Amino acid sequence: RRRTPPAAAKSFSTSYIVCASGGARMQEGSLSLMQMAKISSALYDYQLNKKLFYVSILTSPTTGGVTASFGMLGDIIIAEPNAYIAFAGKRVIEQTLNKTVPEGSQAAEYLFQKGLFDLIVPRIP
Repeated sequence: RRRTPPAAAKSFSTSYIVCASGGARMQEGSLSLMQMAKISSALYDYQLNKKLFYVSILTSPTTGGVTASFGMLGDIIIAEPNAYIAFAGKRVIEQTLNKTVPEGSQAAEYLFQKGLFDLIVPRIP
């Protein structure tokens, strides 16, 4: 099994990670949470120490810890059109902050306008 980014670092190539996650739930255990930390740590080494390039591609949905960790670490971050990208869902945010979340504020286009992504590119079938 090939591991990215270590495999990419050996060949001095760009690393691409396509992110798609509904978020990890607590019942899935700490192993799923630790994987995100391991990936983020490997990317840190890949980008800063080896000076190699990482492209993050966000699909729908990309939520939870993936958004909070390696999903947003790319040297270039690309999102698909109309992708749902968030850390927490609208209902959770509204209940936690006691504020209304504007409709569409977790859509790729809105987040792109706010500067979170470099490109919005449609998937070619």
